[in-house]
Amino acid sequence: MTKKKSEYADAVAEMEQILALIESDGLSMDELSEKLNRVSVLLKSCKSKLFETEKEIEQIIQSMDDRPAR
Repeated sequence: MTKKKSEYADAVAEMEQILALIESDGLSMDELSEKLNRVSVLLKSCKSKLFETEKEIEQIIQSMDDRPAR
C-alpha cells in the first residue's frame, strides 16, 4: 500500500510542477504540448489508483458487514 501511496503522491507532485511551469508562461508550444500529454498520462494513472483504492475499501466494508454480530 505504501508504494501505491508513493506513486500517487509522486504523480500529483509532478502535475503540480507542470502546472507551475504552465502558469509561468515559460514553455514553448512544443513543450506545452509535451507537458499536457504527460499530465494526461498522470491523471489516468491517478484515476486508476483511486478506483482501485475505492474497490479495496468497499471490500473491507463488505467483509466487516459479513461478520456475525456479537
